[in-house]
Amino acid sequence: MVWVAVVLALLGAFCLALGAQRQGSAVKADTGGLALSSNGFLRLLRNPRWVFGLLLLCAGMAMNAVALVSAPLTVVQPIGAIALVITTIVNAKDQDLTINRPTIVAIAACVTGSALFVLLAVNVTQENHHVSLDDELTIVLLLALAVGLFGTLAVMFKHRINAFVYILGAGVLFGFVAVLTRIIGKHLLDPNGLFLLNVQWYSVVALVAAGGLGSWFVQSAYSSGPPDLVIAGLTVIDPIVGIAIGIVILGELRPDVHAVMAIAMGTAASLAIVGVIALSRHHPEVTKRKKDARKAVGRATR
Repeated sequence: MVWVAVVLALLGAFCLALGAQRQGSAVKADTGGLALSSNGFLRLLRNPRWVFGLLLLCAGMAMNAVALVSAPLTVVQPIGAIALVITTIVNAKDQDLTINRPTIVAIAACVTGSALFVLLAVNVTQENHHVSLDDELTIVLLLALAVGLFGTLAVMFKHRINAFVYILGAGVLFGFVAVLTRIIGKHLLDPNGLFLLNVQWYSVVALVAAGGLGSWFVQSAYSSGPPDLVIAGLTVIDPIVGIAIGIVILGELRPDVHAVMAIAMGTAASLAIVGVIALSRHHPEVTKRKKDARKAVGRATR
């Protein structure tokens, strides 16, 4: 089953990479690099390239979910980082861009940091088979705070938010979504036989709100940045947030963990996040947009 899980994870990474690239190119073609509007989103629903990308993303997530059930996290999770490499290569060919050295270094930092963080986290955490209502409510309240914060930023600074802020918000929100999905799934599978009666309504509302806003942030990031930056943010920030919630709130940290391990995890997470920031600044598509913007300003001032 482990090899089946590895194959599924690899196929899932390819689907995620190609799906992100298809959706990213469709959004950029529709918006021209401007902020995504509600009317623009409705147009995307009728765009075959965007819909095809959505189908690929759904297939990739489904295969990754099956792989996570079939094999240890240490085997499956690092494979997802391959999607970043694939997306970068595919997008560079599609946009006729040359991948520069800073981009290669940033991608290496993202992949190395996120893989090390996951591998270290698996060795220091233990599964919490029972989540108390207080812990669940705490997670929902923190998520409500995150939704309020990022939602306010999206409304007040819509035309001034760059791609990194969008993908940071999406990564944080989807990290919470993953945790709540797991909690709700445990409620549904509770042996008491109550199924939906075990599920708290506020968790469902929070899950839908975070998923909706996170999806909007991803599409907005496509309009203002390269698709490989979106994949980088989601493969780095999402698992870091999810694991952090598990350790801090759900008490999934093993009692025999040394301080050195915590420092190593913090270093790995920092390396991965620095890689995402570097990618948002030095990616060839980002630098090309900045040069074009400066030229446009220069022509306007003449």
